[in-house]
Amino acid sequence: MFSEIPTTPPCTPLLTAIDRGRPPGDLDAQELTQLAQELRAYLLYSVGQSGGHFGAGLGVVELTIALHHVFNTPDDRIVWDVGHQTYPHKILTGRMQQMHSMRHAGGLSGFPKRSESEYDTFGVGHSSTSISAAMGMALAARQQGLERKVIAVIGDGAITGGMAFEALAHAGHERPDMLVILNDNQMSIGHNEGGLATYFAKIWATKTYLGMRERSKRFLERFSFIWKWAKRTEEHMKGMVAPSTMFEELGFHYIGPLDGHDLPQLVKVLENMKDLEGPQFLHIRTVKGKGYTPAEEDPVGYHALNKVEAKSPGPQPAESPAPKPPKYQDVFGQWLCDMAEQDPQLVGITPAMCEGSGMVAFAERFPRRYYDVAIAEQHAVTLAAGMACDGLKPVVAIYSTFLQRGYDQLIHDVALQNLDVTFAIDRAGLVGQDGPTHHGAFDLSYLRCIPNMVIGAPSDENECRQMLYTAYQHPGPAAVRYPRGTGTGVGINETMAFLEIGKSVNLLEGSGVAILNFGTLLPQAREAAESLGATLVDMRWVKPLDEAALANVSDSHDLLVTVEENATAGGAGAAVSEFLAKCGDTTAVLHLGIPDEYIEHGDHHAQLTGLGLDADGIALKIKRRLALIDDTAMSAATAQKTNVVTATAVTHTS
Repeated sequence: MFSEIPTTPPCTPLLTAIDRGRPPGDLDAQELTQLAQELRAYLLYSVGQSGGHFGAGLGVVELTIALHHVFNTPDDRIVWDVGHQTYPHKILTGRMQQMHSMRHAGGLSGFPKRSESEYDTFGVGHSSTSISAAMGMALAARQQGLERKVIAVIGDGAITGGMAFEALAHAGHERPDMLVILNDNQMSIGHNEGGLATYFAKIWATKTYLGMRERSKRFLERFSFIWKWAKRTEEHMKGMVAPSTMFEELGFHYIGPLDGHDLPQLVKVLENMKDLEGPQFLHIRTVKGKGYTPAEEDPVGYHALNKVEAKSPGPQPAESPAPKPPKYQDVFGQWLCDMAEQDPQLVGITPAMCEGSGMVAFAERFPRRYYDVAIAEQHAVTLAAGMACDGLKPVVAIYSTFLQRGYDQLIHDVALQNLDVTFAIDRAGLVGQDGPTHHGAFDLSYLRCIPNMVIGAPSDENECRQMLYTAYQHPGPAAVRYPRGTGTGVGINETMAFLEIGKSVNLLEGSGVAILNFGTLLPQAREAAESLGATLVDMRWVKPLDEAALANVSDSHDLLVTVEENATAGGAGAAVSEFLAKCGDTTAVLHLGIPDEYIEHGDHHAQLTGLGLDADGIALKIKRRLALIDDTAMSAATAQKTNVVTATAVTHTS
């Protein structure tokens, strides 16, 4: 058991041997136990060096070892759900020496990634996908006549996602040869305590019982009534000592719950289940943060870890750190509580992102008005629609990348019916080390095309608070998108004020170039505008646009530059160009934003710099476009002069 994060590399002879090519399947029982100790120690050390998720990984150390020991990976497929669990998997599959690069630019991804290793059989970012993907692989093996084992490991709340149950139901119908392992870390699935449950789980996993069950099944299936009676008897027996028989009803052979940290037992059960036909379900119980005392005591707080710096010897000087600006999620959380005090009809909804979305205080102060629907984004949106139909004022707090999963519901259940639902869209734009699966790069594009939607993009934390208030007052669907991380440090007005929807703010008056800013890249846009002597407009609203302001700046400037932390394809800049085209306005427009590609993980500031969305990059791109405009104008003038000379020569010849 560890109480501190190691800052020096632990001694890991077995782990090092595996990293150099020794198959995990060659280890005996004693070596497997030693490997688990080494793996847990190295996981703590490596995450301390790089930062990243580690609570879930600590909980699956024994399971990860057992899977790679029993199955012939990577030929046998292990599909992980919620990539937070896969750090031990990465360490065991040839990436031990690269773990220090985790989540840094050019380094390992914090999630399974097919291009990173052949052992990463399926890319993961959003949860509840493993059973569907594993079933696809199992059916592909069946179609091609391959003797391949397929295992889906689902946990950390992912089983609560509707997609997981859709896949379970389909698997019960198709009956592929696959194993689903539910890693129940007690964060979402109810307990089933008692020695009797474990005793029966062991019986159900023995080859004797499994063989007897299959032989009895083949015999009794000839007598329909007797087989149905026997099957019901078995299910009722399991139901008395085990969790719900729902999985059996869906067509799976259920075993569990087992202690997920009992490595010898895990190995034995997996070996017994390895060659069973049809869909199998193994339920294991684990402890999130297992082996690290602080994480066991606070699994939510230690879901992830920042880089741990080694302590310097001797007394440390006392320093008073400067207060940091609040995080945008906390600005939202404070607004939500303040708004709830004013309006008893307000309800808050989140799809399992209470802490991440800043809703902890709201949940504690207004428990009867707080709804965590688990990892079920589609349900969250339609639940809000139903509430809005009958007089409540729902606020859905959701990450930009997760709202993508509730898109159909957003269109058909909310916007089509013009229902009064406010969407607080967190993690908009690039999110740094979580990478392309979590970047909020598309929300402006996918929201802007939906009728009835109002879309706000605040430039700082105070504007975010006021815009949330405005969106909430709007009697229809409205979304406010804001980024991950801290604000700019501006003062926040406690008094909430309504901002005129569709009205921009002119911040700098210049000439030649007008920069139209959408969102929190305003500091970079301002610096670029000041260096160029350009006009700067904080547009605030993506839909509706301030068309009067656009018409004004297009009449008085040679180049309009749109700046947004969203895909330029279909984004806010595209909305500007569409308006100009509708008006027959030919003013040149430069769109600055996220290009048509997936941006890899890394430092957020470095990502912006690499895309030319820092102040220098914005100014440089504007200068290049101005030079191109000047060259084009010069070419046009030269062509016109040539035409005049030619026409004169022709006249003289005539």
